[in-house]
Amino acid sequence: MSKTERKPSGVGFSARDRVNLLSNGLSGTNLERGSSHNLRVTLQAIRLNAPVTKVELAEITGLTPPSITNITRKLFADGLIIEAGRRRGERGQPALKLAINPDGAFSIGVNIDRDHMTMVALDFLGELRLRIVEDIEFPMPDQVRDFVRRNLEAIRQSGDINMERIAGIGVAMPDDFGAVDLPNRPSEFGIWETVDLKHLLGEHGFEVIIENDATAAAIGELQFGHGRVAQTFFYLLVNAGLGGGLVIDGHSVIGSSGRSGEIGFLPISRVRRNPIVLQDVVSLSGLFSHLAQEGFSNPGPLDKLEPDAIEAAGHWVQKAADLLAEPLMVINTVIDPDAIFIGGRLPADLVNLLCDRLALNFRHRGASLPVRAPIRRAELAEDAAAIGAAILPFTNRFLPNRAAMMKIDA
Repeated sequence: MSKTERKPSGVGFSARDRVNLLSNGLSGTNLERGSSHNLRVTLQAIRLNAPVTKVELAEITGLTPPSITNITRKLFADGLIIEAGRRRGERGQPALKLAINPDGAFSIGVNIDRDHMTMVALDFLGELRLRIVEDIEFPMPDQVRDFVRRNLEAIRQSGDINMERIAGIGVAMPDDFGAVDLPNRPSEFGIWETVDLKHLLGEHGFEVIIENDATAAAIGELQFGHGRVAQTFFYLLVNAGLGGGLVIDGHSVIGSSGRSGEIGFLPISRVRRNPIVLQDVVSLSGLFSHLAQEGFSNPGPLDKLEPDAIEAAGHWVQKAADLLAEPLMVINTVIDPDAIFIGGRLPADLVNLLCDRLALNFRHRGASLPVRAPIRRAELAEDAAAIGAAILPFTNRFLPNRAAMMKIDA
């Protein structure tokens, strides 16, 4: 390993040695109106360290033992935590251990893209209770509404999830969804620029929270993927288009206009009018266009390509890595991330190949960089945006976040 290559910090390797770095900085506050924040911090500490005792929670959060007792009493009453046995082997009465109640809350995540719709249901531990994927080219608003409606009804009929404990519906979709002119985009698809998505999906009585798909994917990776060992990272989402999500010090950063990480719109040509942008090439749309040019107009599923098509896809990976190298080296230098993760619907073999090629480019073209972050396949790859979307209602209601801390009671 050269002196400019950063050690991967356990990213993507052994789960045995993982440390819940999200526990670091889980501190309560004595500020006025901080009770909600303290409850969120305690709940997060239980989620990350369970089974855990009240004494340990006080040490983790910095809150007093009486405060922890009051908070955990409320969490028990709300059905959000459960007993997980007792810790023995010490003097006195064995200490009660606490854990998250997986049935304490549920959340629905929906990912809408130009080539598919995905819906997931998570329990309070973040475990998948439901996953439904429907491949569809450029879904229209009524198709999205019907997709959510019929699958929510299927959940209701199954009885597997307590509908009264659903925290909300998170939706992840690309920005400028109806405006970006990707190949085969129908002219009527522009209607998405006039759709009120909260109204479209709000008929079920749940709060609807909308986020950019790459940001949602980064949030998912932060909470339930490699974010458990990497607190600052850039998430590159390769779907029908190309997006990016940024996490710094354990917080999703969206920028002043909510568009941080929009790497797909970087121009890669010198044409002033209608320039070619990065996502025209580095995306599933770009990959299928490349395969068509190589004589594979109907290649079938990307994870089941014929040998000749696999070779052609490999050529696309080389081109993609060459185009991505400079933007990612800039991100590497400016952000100084623990890692760069690549996820999305690109098959795992191609993602791994892309990561390897990018690492090679970093070594050859980035020799002057002070450090080089490892480039890894995201742990939450294909369903990252949907899972991240499902986390949004949990974050809004239960998990520590800066926005909640800034809210002032009416």
